[in-house]
Amino acid sequence: MAAQRPPLFLRPATYRRRRRRDAARLLPFVGVFLFLLPILWAPQQTFRRDTAPDGIYLFIAWAGLIFLTFLITRSLAKPGDDGDPEEPDDPGNGS
Repeated sequence: MAAQRPPLFLRPATYRRRRRRDAARLLPFVGVFLFLLPILWAPQQTFRRDTAPDGIYLFIAWAGLIFLTFLITRSLAKPGDDGDPEEPDDPGNGS
């Protein structure tokens, strides 16, 4: 008989948890991009009088980043209640 091979893919719960970790690692870069976006809106103008829309945009982006961080950390803090055994540590996670 042929020897059984290990499964090719990760379990769905492990895969989802790793993707959430990746999203958490990517969030600071998304934040920097969102905060620098008003600079790209009108780069040819050196002086702008209407700073209120930019301030409102920055406040909404900031609040949105806080909310996304809350959702991601909340989903990562949940124990694995789906029957998936705890996966071994990633060699790439620095621990």
